[in-house]
Amino acid sequence: MLSSRPHILIISQIYPPDLGGSATRALNVAKGLIANGARVTVVAAFPHYPEGKIPKRYKWKPLVQDQEGQVRIIRTFVPGLESKGMMRRLVLFLSFIISSLFALPLVRDIDGVFASNPQVLSAFPAKVYSKVSSSPLILNVDDLWPESLYDLGMLRSGLGQGAAESVARLAYSLADRIAPISAGYGSILRSKYGIPPARIATVPGGVDLDLFPWTNTSTRKDGEFVVLYLGAFSPAYDFRQVLKAAKLLEDDVGVRIVLQGAGEMLPKVEKDTRVLGLTNVTIKGYVIPRPQAARLMLTSDALLLPLSGLPNIELGFSSKIYEYQAAGKPIICCSNGNAAKYVETTGSGMKIRPGDFVALAEAVRFLRQNPSIADMMGQAGRSIVERNYSIESVGHNILELLEGCGNVLDGRGS
Repeated sequence: MLSSRPHILIISQIYPPDLGGSATRALNVAKGLIANGARVTVVAAFPHYPEGKIPKRYKWKPLVQDQEGQVRIIRTFVPGLESKGMMRRLVLFLSFIISSLFALPLVRDIDGVFASNPQVLSAFPAKVYSKVSSSPLILNVDDLWPESLYDLGMLRSGLGQGAAESVARLAYSLADRIAPISAGYGSILRSKYGIPPARIATVPGGVDLDLFPWTNTSTRKDGEFVVLYLGAFSPAYDFRQVLKAAKLLEDDVGVRIVLQGAGEMLPKVEKDTRVLGLTNVTIKGYVIPRPQAARLMLTSDALLLPLSGLPNIELGFSSKIYEYQAAGKPIICCSNGNAAKYVETTGSGMKIRPGDFVALAEAVRFLRQNPSIADMMGQAGRSIVERNYSIESVGHNILELLEGCGNVLDGRGS
């Protein structure tokens, strides 16, 4: 007998403590669904992204069950591989497609399935759960796959691209609804893959505002100005632009750029920092818990999003922006795409062309020299996410989509 509340299953290869926007997205969907009265089970891989360091308690086990608050999590096997290069990524993807089905006997009475990126392959195990439970499937699209691989130079052969796009087309066909995070992705899904508009519904990301106990009081200290990047050291970001800007800022006493996170680009960023002889850059190459990460954002002076300007990535939208806005700090956004348009339209920061390190250095100086404008930008961003991008709204949107698939979810909000 079904519970009075809908039971939603989330399939997500990466999930906190893993880094990345997709991990954050899956967590926020889980919390948002619970806030709307749903029960949530997550099937995720062992913590592994991006460094491949699997905690000891998970090693050599097919699956491990966890409970985090009201979220039940079933973590399944993937090998301890760093997410670096096409072959290692493919091994991780395929491992999770298989191992995620280990949890099938442990999941009952599902009313809907939400398949989360980082790639569309999550649709395949999600469809199995959907079929077994006779429930609708929503496929989230955080990143265009395989198109993002083209941008990063990981898939160059025409034969390989054709095969990958055929797999993507099949994955898209399995979903009852496809939920890209940006309208730009929706246009590609329609034009390239022939997805009917009725099957596509843009569902923006959100942010857990409880992690960000913000006040409109500045945390700025006299003589100190901290610019923070927090997240994965991924090829999607241009850290060379950041370091070259830091070189121009060496004589600006008190300005410090902090780069915090982990990922495949970390060794190169560390090497480039040494080669340039930078003393105003602090690199913290490790992952910190989410509450600590939120505190770090809240106590910085400006927050940095240094996108590389890659075409398909620029069509998307980094969920990091919502967290930056929740921290109430001005955003320096290096982008020509949707992220830059959003930051500029909402008045929550400054837009810089990717690669333009001179303009980036000037933006840092401007925000430092104009604290009232910086505070105004931070307040504008905070107001936007409070009104439109809470996790409660995300959960509501997902449930509305499931209901639109013809599955009546009784008891929502009870």
